[in-house]
Amino acid sequence: MKRTILSYLLISFAFCAFAQNADIELLRNINHNRNRNLDPFFQFTSNSVLPMMIGVPACMAAIQLITKDSLQKKKTIFVVGTILISGAITTSIKYAVKRPRPFVTYPDIEKETVAGSLSFPSGHTSSAFSLATAMSVAYPKWYVIAPAYIWASTVAYSRMDLGAHYPSDVLAGAIIGSGSAYLSFKLNNWLYKKYRK
Repeated sequence: MKRTILSYLLISFAFCAFAQNADIELLRNINHNRNRNLDPFFQFTSNSVLPMMIGVPACMAAIQLITKDSLQKKKTIFVVGTILISGAITTSIKYAVKRPRPFVTYPDIEKETVAGSLSFPSGHTSSAFSLATAMSVAYPKWYVIAPAYIWASTVAYSRMDLGAHYPSDVLAGAIIGSGSAYLSFKLNNWLYKKYRK
């Protein structure tokens, strides 16, 4: 029994070490070999997250107030709920894991953007994917879905290109953001049914 537990611990340790090595090597490859002429574009894309998180729901709310459309109101509440759920989950995990930024641990990583104190998961990526997924569910048209996910994916890549996040941070952020939209959708449907009864 003790040997089995020890074997699992050794295998887990080896896997974690391999995953961490793969994580930093992929980041180094992206960050060191980037086209520096694209840094301003990726900085702009990365910085677009906060204005989009505020602007899109604000526009949706304004349309709802003008049209008095109850379906638009439901969609606005869904999108805002998704953003709030994503933010809460991301912040909670950041302070539970407390992973340092890659440029703190590895000085060879070139930091080309403003980045907060904690790395895992990527807040920019979770926010971008929560908004992209929520908008895709609320407005399931190709001309909403394609630009939304292209933007979110570009944000995710920019966080690695600019040295702010590991690939695993970005992957976790995308999963959390997309999952938050699913959770918000289910929660909104449950509350809507309960309210109607």
